[in-house]
Amino acid sequence: MTFSFPMLRYFPHGLLVRLRKYGMITCVSRDWHSPEACLSHQTTVHRMTVERYLKPEVIRTIKRLDLRAQFIIKGFMHGLHASPLHGFSVEFSEHRKYTPGDDPADIDWLVYAKTDKYYVRKYEAETNLTGYLVVDSSRSMGYTYRQEMTKFDYAVSLAAALAYLMVQQQDPVGLITFDRKIKASLAPKSKRSQLGNILSLLANLTPTGETDISASLHQLAAMLRHASLVMVFSDLLGEPDEILRALHRLRHAGHDVILFHILDEAEVRFPFAGNVELFEPETGDRVQGNAEAFRGDYLDELRQFRQRFHHECATAMIDYVPLDTAMQFDKALIEYLQRRSVR
Repeated sequence: MTFSFPMLRYFPHGLLVRLRKYGMITCVSRDWHSPEACLSHQTTVHRMTVERYLKPEVIRTIKRLDLRAQFIIKGFMHGLHASPLHGFSVEFSEHRKYTPGDDPADIDWLVYAKTDKYYVRKYEAETNLTGYLVVDSSRSMGYTYRQEMTKFDYAVSLAAALAYLMVQQQDPVGLITFDRKIKASLAPKSKRSQLGNILSLLANLTPTGETDISASLHQLAAMLRHASLVMVFSDLLGEPDEILRALHRLRHAGHDVILFHILDEAEVRFPFAGNVELFEPETGDRVQGNAEAFRGDYLDELRQFRQRFHHECATAMIDYVPLDTAMQFDKALIEYLQRRSVR
C-alpha cells in the first residue's frame, strides 16, 4: 500500500543507503509528478470549522492561566501574574479598565468615585506583552494518517487558545503564516474582535506549498522592532542547522520564543506494517520496503531529531514543546502553561 508520510524527508541519506544495503527497503526514488494521485490510501480528514477550534471547556481552563510568567521585561525576569513589584517600587504608568482576575487592591477608588467605573492602576513593569502566533501552513502540515486533526488543525487549535488567553489579558496578539516565506499576517491587537480575525484567516487557509522554515523565521526577525513573545507552530521538516540558526537570531534579538513541535501520531509511532510505499507530499520522494524492518532505525532517528532540538533550545533559553496529534491539545497546552508559570 502507498501512504503519504511527510517525515520521510527527514530520513538521512546514510540511513537510506544502509537500509537498502541490508535489503530493508527496495527502492529510493524521486517522483516529480503530483503526489496527490496517491492520496486515495490516506485517511480522509474534513477541515475543522472555526467553532471547533476553541472549545468552551478549554476556554474555562486556559483563562485561569497567565502566559506572562517568566517573560523578559527590560532585561529582567518577572513572573507578572504574582509579581512582588506590583503596587510598589515601580513607576505608575496609566489606568486601564478592571477585568476579572485583576487584584482588587489595584483598583483606583478615586477614579471610581468620579466615573462610577472600575479602573486599576497600571505600572511600568506591567507594560503589555506583544505576542505573535507563527503558524507553518506548508503542505506537510495538512497531513494525518488516522487522527481527527491534521497537524495544521492541531496548530490552529493551540494558537486559538493562546490568542484567547492573550486577548483576555488585554495583551496584543498578531498572526503570521508561512510556507517558503511569510504568506499572510495580522498586526497585533488586543481587541476582542482580534480572536475572530485570527480564526477567520486560519480557517480559510489550506496547507499548501513547500517549506522553508528558516527563511521565514529570518524574515520575521527582520520585521519585529520590539521584544515580543514569538510562538512558533511547525513540524520542523527542514534543515535543523538552518532552523536553529533562525531561532537563535530571534532569541538574541530579545524575543521570548516558544517552539511547538507538532508531528502526526503516525510520524511518532510509525504504525505501518508489511510492504509499504511511503511518499513525501512536498518533494515527491518515495521509499518502498518492509515497514517492520526499518521501524527501529526510523524511531532512533526521530528520537535524535527531537533530542537535538530539545538540547539546542534549552541552551538558548527557548521553550521546546514536542507534541503529536494523538495528545489532547488542550491538556498538552494546559500542562505546558502550568509548568511555565511556576518556573
